[in-house]
Amino acid sequence: MSNKTEAGTEAAAAPVKKKPGMGDVFRSLGKPKVAVMLALGFSSGLPFLLTAGTFGYWLRDEGTSLKAIGFLSWVGFAYSFKFLWAPLIDKLDAPVLGAMLGRRRGWMVLSQLVIALGLIAMALITPAGGLLPMGAAALVVAFASATQDIVVDAWRIEAAESGEELGMLSSAYQLGYRIAIIVSDAVILLVANHMGWPISYGFMAVLMGVGLWATFKAFEPTRSEAAIVAGAPPAKPIWTPAGFFDAVVGPFLEFAKTYAWVGLLMLVFISLYRLPEFVMGPMATPLYVDLGLSKDVVAGVRTSFGLAGSLLGIAVGGMIVARVGPMKGLIIGGVAQGLAVASFALLPLFPGNIAVFSPVMMFDNFGVSIAGVALVTYMSTLTSAGYTATQYALLSSTYALVGKFLKGFSGAVVEGIQAQGHSLYESYSIFFVGAGLIGVPSILLLLWLMAIQRKSAVAAG
Repeated sequence: MSNKTEAGTEAAAAPVKKKPGMGDVFRSLGKPKVAVMLALGFSSGLPFLLTAGTFGYWLRDEGTSLKAIGFLSWVGFAYSFKFLWAPLIDKLDAPVLGAMLGRRRGWMVLSQLVIALGLIAMALITPAGGLLPMGAAALVVAFASATQDIVVDAWRIEAAESGEELGMLSSAYQLGYRIAIIVSDAVILLVANHMGWPISYGFMAVLMGVGLWATFKAFEPTRSEAAIVAGAPPAKPIWTPAGFFDAVVGPFLEFAKTYAWVGLLMLVFISLYRLPEFVMGPMATPLYVDLGLSKDVVAGVRTSFGLAGSLLGIAVGGMIVARVGPMKGLIIGGVAQGLAVASFALLPLFPGNIAVFSPVMMFDNFGVSIAGVALVTYMSTLTSAGYTATQYALLSSTYALVGKFLKGFSGAVVEGIQAQGHSLYESYSIFFVGAGLIGVPSILLLLWLMAIQRKSAVAAG
């Protein structure tokens, strides 16, 4: 990357040369590398809701208050602070496994095994065993899952041989991730309804085997060669003062040097972009319980209409980004995401109505999938060779930090609205409309960034 801000912003927004259609996104899944990426995306997405929305469903099913559910969602802060240990993941091999499988694959296997063990612990403890030990087990899962995300994101970026392939890998990652979300948000309900929540969480632990399979099928990226080609400085041993500085401080200095003050605007934008989805997350599944929807109904709709919305959103998102570039794709995705979240306000108006519930679920998955593909692709273009894991962890942590904090208050907000004299259903509707609207500032900031980009392009001639 150029050290000039102008060049950096141009690179971040430049569309790929080829403009694949929707069919190209699905046909690319036949390639071994993309298939592995699909499975790794599944492995990354599976634990997410098991310590978030689905965890809240289980807790609400056991009579836990909305306020407690909201605050317990803070275990997801592990995702927001992963940049703190990402330098170690970037520069050190995993114990024992690193020597056997390589740095990226070694950390993948270790984190996947810890996730599986943590889910088994949650299944054994149950809410009856106390919210504190359940929260602690969920925190272990979230920490290991965040670690897995660090290394999977790094592998995705380093394994790509071109901007076009990076877009395809990002789409495959998002597709696998969204399928996992369906499994951990819908399929798990079928198991829980007929076999109980503990068995359902044990089943999720077994499904982490998909990630293990993908890791053993994956190749270890040649990071050093990529860094040399890109002009990155040679790596220094991390146990030396210079090596420690390079591992911990270097990625952030490189980012600041590349983007200057515009980099700060980028980080602010990224931190605001997914607020609607984050804030509404802890209240979505308790809403299903309070609407009287059975687990079988929720699971059936999520695995049909929800999955269809995800598949369509991933394909459309990849096509949009490929055709108009990440920046314009982010605008389209941001609008779709805000409308999708706000559409949840319709559900309390028609409680238990499947004809309303089904299209809302489909639109929700469609909108957030487009936004997800656009943001992942955009953030992927901002990293520098040699610092891939740490810089991407910084960016993905930034996008989650504000949302993770605010969503902890979601239950208190709904209960607060209710305390003002509104019914529970009315409180839910007001909350979801507000959650959709909080995405507006990020779109305005993005328009500012695009104006800076155009000005820089003109100045560069």
